[in-house]
Amino acid sequence: MNTKRWLAIGIAVVLLIVSIGFRFTMNLASGFLNNMMDFDETLLSEEILEEGDISNRIAVLNLEGVIQEDIDSIFGTESLHEDFMKSIEKAGEDESIKGIILKINSPGGAVGATAEIHRALVELQEEYDKPIYVSMGETAASGGYYAATPADKIFAEPSTLTGSIGVIMESMNFSGLAEKYGVKTNTIKSGKHKDIMSPTREMTDEEKDILQTMVDEMYDDFVDVIVEGRDLSEDKVRELGDGRVYTGKQAAENGLVDEVGNYDDAIKAMKDDYDLENATVISYGLDLGIFGNISMSVKEMIQNKQDDLEIVSELMKRTDRPRAMYLY
Repeated sequence: MNTKRWLAIGIAVVLLIVSIGFRFTMNLASGFLNNMMDFDETLLSEEILEEGDISNRIAVLNLEGVIQEDIDSIFGTESLHEDFMKSIEKAGEDESIKGIILKINSPGGAVGATAEIHRALVELQEEYDKPIYVSMGETAASGGYYAATPADKIFAEPSTLTGSIGVIMESMNFSGLAEKYGVKTNTIKSGKHKDIMSPTREMTDEEKDILQTMVDEMYDDFVDVIVEGRDLSEDKVRELGDGRVYTGKQAAENGLVDEVGNYDDAIKAMKDDYDLENATVISYGLDLGIFGNISMSVKEMIQNKQDDLEIVSELMKRTDRPRAMYLY
């Protein structure tokens, strides 16, 4: 072989070694950082929002963003949902917490994770008999509204977007694009519905019926929690629950929320209603510790450098399976 060919081979070998070394280093770093995060991530810190009587406190729980059980990243799986569930548990068990304000700014999300939050709030009320007031922010739609339904009182700002009662299930179908470029898919399956919602072919009418039955069942559950939580008739809920969104003012007129007001109004109402005028108001956060905060900063820095193609690839991988969502 000539010199140029040897040089090309040498460069390829060097690049391969560098690539393997980089992946190995990242895996070690990921494990190290995750271990530091795991050390303290179960500890919830308290931030004092209003000073007052420490024996009579109000806890503010923040439900923000898309509701999902986990978030995949280059560092593995992280769960903000799990942290929120722990905050509900802590607010229930703490005897000094006399009431809970649930601040919601969420378009909803995964059916299972949303139902789990709802169930935890209902259990908190039943076991500890603590009032829950909801303060809706910019958005509290679909799963965000579902989570609010057990509340004793719901406040929405005039411009809040809420409602969007319903279930959606979507997938991509790029079979036409694949056919145009001569791409064929080979599928080996154990049953005729094993590749239901495959993005490489059209769904059959039978498969659409199967999925519609699932969506209808989840929608019925959504209707039930509103009927129970808001004391509305089933007919009324189904009339309102056609998927549309409502402003806070429209939601109040239709009985989906109790009052048009903001977070301060919700706090004041709870203090007035439960003789908590001098209560301390706190919120929960993660007590990461010094090493946890450093690792979080490094994680955020590296995550921000993720290649766009990697993110798109991950989203594409998620389209190949049914994903029912309470999502606006």
